[in-house]
Amino acid sequence: MPTGIQSIRLYMIFKAFTDTRTFQLPRSATLILTLLPVLHLAGCGLQNLKLGADNPPEPAVISQGEFEIFDENCSVSDEEFEQISDIAALDLWDRIRAGYQLPQTDHARILQEISWYSRHPNYMSRVTERGQRYLYYVVEELEKRNMPMELALLPIVESAFDPFAYSHGRASGMWQIIPGTGKMLGLKQNWWYDGRRDIVASTGAALDYLEQLHKRFDGDWLQAIAAYNSGGGNVSRAIKKNKRKGKPTDFFSLDLPRETKAYVPRLIALAILVQYPEDYGLSLFSIPNDPYFETVEINSQIDLAQAADMAEIDMDELYHLNPGFNRWATDPKGPHRLLVPLGQGPLMSEKLAAIAPEDRVTWDRYTIKNGDTLSSIAAKYNVSVASLKSINDLRGSNIRAGKKLMVPIATKDDSHYSFSSSQRLAKKQAAYDKKENGQAIDYVVQSGDSFWSISRKYDVSVRKLAKWNNLAPRDPIKPGQTLKIWTDLPTIKNFSAGSVVRKVSYRVRSGDSLSRIASKFSLNVNDIVKWNQLQNSKYLQPGQSLTLFVDVTKTGS
Repeated sequence: MPTGIQSIRLYMIFKAFTDTRTFQLPRSATLILTLLPVLHLAGCGLQNLKLGADNPPEPAVISQGEFEIFDENCSVSDEEFEQISDIAALDLWDRIRAGYQLPQTDHARILQEISWYSRHPNYMSRVTERGQRYLYYVVEELEKRNMPMELALLPIVESAFDPFAYSHGRASGMWQIIPGTGKMLGLKQNWWYDGRRDIVASTGAALDYLEQLHKRFDGDWLQAIAAYNSGGGNVSRAIKKNKRKGKPTDFFSLDLPRETKAYVPRLIALAILVQYPEDYGLSLFSIPNDPYFETVEINSQIDLAQAADMAEIDMDELYHLNPGFNRWATDPKGPHRLLVPLGQGPLMSEKLAAIAPEDRVTWDRYTIKNGDTLSSIAAKYNVSVASLKSINDLRGSNIRAGKKLMVPIATKDDSHYSFSSSQRLAKKQAAYDKKENGQAIDYVVQSGDSFWSISRKYDVSVRKLAKWNNLAPRDPIKPGQTLKIWTDLPTIKNFSAGSVVRKVSYRVRSGDSLSRIASKFSLNVNDIVKWNQLQNSKYLQPGQSLTLFVDVTKTGS
């Protein structure tokens, strides 16, 4: 850049904001004040800089046309300009603060959330570090839409920036989108791929949904954010109820679900903490104001192990950037793109070009045997029935022994695909092995089973049963599916398939014997001895307590 520049518009220095029409500066105007010493040394002055009052109650909004750096004696060399630009870029958190639009108040609910976060500084440091992969992209998308930058913090509230998060309400991904809403927003969900976890697809869908809600609630962002959490119907009904009673309809006046009453204040609290972290003893993980990833078009299905090798990254990194892929390969029908760390794209594209699409997945030619079904073959090869049908051009489910099927197979063993659906489940269940009481058993789902019926049979809660298997209580289960269950009930081999077993504490009465108690509850004496670590030679004492496992379908006692 030549010397003797007479005018440098501030938006050229603030290169992070080149696509936006309006800047919102924090009360302290941190970025502007950081630049002043450098500009002063270069002989530049600021004119027409409008920051409002000395201590404006709200962030000052400054449009590009309202001010410029101007001085006839202003002389900025290439080196000085680069220095200014480097300072202006600063940190992504500065860029987020500069885009705030939501009102900040000292409402008790907000103060309560601030108090919690400030008492857990390690949580904030950990969650902001986890968000480093995704935050720049979210900020970019918000700026394109001129949406409040506080929304970049919403994934902290929703999932703590965990793209693999799954809730008991069936919400999935960084933005915690439920299946029905995902379908409404056009997010593909199948055996291979779940768009609710895809960083690009889910961010676009979440922001689309928030914009729709913002419009529905006449430009009220707090009501829109509340509706994102609890549904538009709940917020609309609360507004109508207050109107009938002549009450205010602002968010804090609405009678909403308990979770939603805390949800919006939590987001505002986070915005305040990000704006003034030092005031609350917090340390935010520093995130550069630069992209973390880039997109590589792959144009076909690819084994993820092969993709990681091409990009020269490990599997954990590939899965965290592409959490939408459930298995060992991308979806045969797309999306045909992968996110890789910035700078690795050209390398991967070059290697992709040297490999034909049909060689990006390994194939096996399987001979159908008597007794085989499409579902049994799919389970053996860890592919979906739908994929087998599509690949082999099958319309129905009938197959004949002796015929051949083309089946895609993974190039590495299951453990290599570190964040595939099966490996995430295995890791979670390994953790439960260490902390759950009782024995772990594998239960094969039978026709007619439900979470409720299985939970009754093993005397566990439906929520726990679902959680152990990385499912939600309302998720469907299918015959042949294996569920892991931790129970203190005895091995069920002594009970029939239809048994409903309960743990019973029985107090011995005068005249009782092991054989009489066993007969009364349709049990085996040896089982009672084993469960209570008794010795057959010892007499029972009245008042003694025994633990029994009773099939309640066989006794009325």
